[in-house]
Amino acid sequence: MFSFFKKKPQDDAAPVSEPVSSAPDASPAGIAQRPAWTERLKAGLAKTRDRLGKQMAGLFGGGKIDDELYDELEAALLTADMGVDATQHLLAVVRERVSLRGLKDASELKQALKDALTELILPLEVPLDVSGHTPYVIMLAGVNGAGKTTSIGKLAKYFQQQGKSVLLAAGDTFRAAAREQLVAWGERNDVTVIAQQGGDAAAVCFDAINAARARGIDVVLADTAGRLPTQLHLMEEIRKVKRVIQKALPEAPHEIILVLDANIGQNAISQVKVFDDALGLTGLILTKLDGTAKGGVIAAIAKQRPIPLRFIGVGESIDDLRPFSARDYIDALFD
Repeated sequence: MFSFFKKKPQDDAAPVSEPVSSAPDASPAGIAQRPAWTERLKAGLAKTRDRLGKQMAGLFGGGKIDDELYDELEAALLTADMGVDATQHLLAVVRERVSLRGLKDASELKQALKDALTELILPLEVPLDVSGHTPYVIMLAGVNGAGKTTSIGKLAKYFQQQGKSVLLAAGDTFRAAAREQLVAWGERNDVTVIAQQGGDAAAVCFDAINAARARGIDVVLADTAGRLPTQLHLMEEIRKVKRVIQKALPEAPHEIILVLDANIGQNAISQVKVFDDALGLTGLILTKLDGTAKGGVIAAIAKQRPIPLRFIGVGESIDDLRPFSARDYIDALFD
């Protein structure tokens, strides 16, 4: 078992596969500052907004509200990957409000749709509070390529900015170079990484929790091996990791987060269901919203498996992973 810790991160410590910038928003005089988070979110959702907007451009411009308009609205919502269930729900709510409010002009539909969508996804907005336990153990799962290890590095920085001490457990002993990537993030954030060369993921997490208890660490971020939901033997291994964590600290893990790649659209629903059934998920992270036109999948998740969406990612910079805000998301999607 190895414990990696460096006081001064090296310049080449950033992971090669997913480079990030650690520059803060504030810039020296004469250098343009980075856009505010709301602007970055709006830019990140540009592809989804453009797809949705092109479909809806003619819908909200005026004219009467009729079945043809509803058919066009349904097509637009499905195109944004909101899914059949969420789309039917939203249409039913909009139809009801049109009837109750006596709306007649199509231009009035936009606010009715925004209100309905906000109400649907608002239950997902549950900020993560890590103050109840020390250490607070967060177990992260997800398929390879979802951005799990990178999200762990960004989370470490996020909690450090809140004044929390962090320890990383390199429990992804299955993927080549996963340990090295997490160690690089540890060096970048100046935090300890508990790892071993190959071996058992559960043992790594067990040792990490004991180390965190001995050192008075606030937050433990436990990486696990990426796997497909169809890999039943690997799903059983991740259940074992959870059981071993509970042996190290009976009330842990306090949070079990699934990291999802927004680019997979509706396939995210099947991943959520399988991992939730196996582990009992308490939170989600949705990454890479800036690279997809399928940002509407949040509505599908809210309708089919409303697990709190703790964080969303809209870029590669270290501060481009932020707590999910339903209203910020809606405003960025429509405005």
